[in-house]
Amino acid sequence: MNALNLTVEQNSSQNQPALEDYSRLQDFLDILQLLIREPSVVGSEDSFFRVLRRELEELNINVSYYHGVLVAQGDKPHDLILSAHIDRHGLLCTGANEFQYAAFVASNRADLSGDSVSEQMMRTIENRFQGQPVQAHLPYTGTYLGQGYIKHTYICPARNNLIFELDGLDFLQPGTPVSFLDRLKIENGCISAQLDNVVSAAIIIYLFKTGFPGTALFTAQEEAGKSWRYALSWFQRQQLNTQRLLVLDTSPYPTREAAEIQQVVLRRQDANGAFADELTSEIQQKCENLGITYTFKDAYIEAQNKERSKPLSLGRTELGRLVSASEGQINGTTLQIPTTGYHTPNETASLSSIAGVIELLETYID
Repeated sequence: MNALNLTVEQNSSQNQPALEDYSRLQDFLDILQLLIREPSVVGSEDSFFRVLRRELEELNINVSYYHGVLVAQGDKPHDLILSAHIDRHGLLCTGANEFQYAAFVASNRADLSGDSVSEQMMRTIENRFQGQPVQAHLPYTGTYLGQGYIKHTYICPARNNLIFELDGLDFLQPGTPVSFLDRLKIENGCISAQLDNVVSAAIIIYLFKTGFPGTALFTAQEEAGKSWRYALSWFQRQQLNTQRLLVLDTSPYPTREAAEIQQVVLRRQDANGAFADELTSEIQQKCENLGITYTFKDAYIEAQNKERSKPLSLGRTELGRLVSASEGQINGTTLQIPTTGYHTPNETASLSSIAGVIELLETYID
């Protein structure tokens, strides 16, 4: 693994730490650079799970692999349980030179109500990908098959689905995943790539390398709304309930200015219900003790809704679905990195936010 040359321009925001503080992120960035190059298209995450397993087993971490979830455990597995989904958006070949958004296929498009979230998202992203380079891989092994680019994207009215036309990959068979060609970029105090949610997986591996003693769940198909089921099955298999589940993810903002108001994003609730007060307050207190700036995303959305004719949803997170399905027996809170360019290969987060999340989580290492 080649080390990145970490050259960063100081951001003007008062929340950014000094330039020299970023040098300690080099080991983390080396991990992230490696993971970003590995495909993990929604519904075809097997090869990425094997990469994670290799990295963790080299650290002598206890690793177990179940359908849809990879579990890593230190010597104090119940002190804190981290969770991060590892699937990323991409395409799936569904016919002769026909490609569809993989998340819509993996979710079985079961919510075609005319105003579902996935249908609203489909219209938002319809024209986003023209010219985007892509690469194809065998579904299970991840073996590289070739590259092409997206020529055209449109919504097919007959199938009410997002269709992609590619150049260079017309030989692919149905069922072949196609990932966005992605590389880590560092400039102006920020990192850019398809960060959701490989950045959280990289943070967890970095934490285990530095002695994290708890448990981590790496889940599949979050973008298809299924990851919580895999996590729930693991908890049920272990006959384990907890109020100390901390879900790591990214959180979208419309501009860099809005994203950089805070280093980390917390939540007290989502549309499914309230999160665990004790762990939420614990994370909030750690932020204050460490001087890490934070905001609550649910409060942010509620403030926005006061000025909107059509209210925004508080969102349905992986944690909220677990809380609802377990009737509160499995609960915790979320810790998110504010980003812009959400769900694109150019999703951007500040190094200040990355440093803040790592610094906070390192307080759980003896």
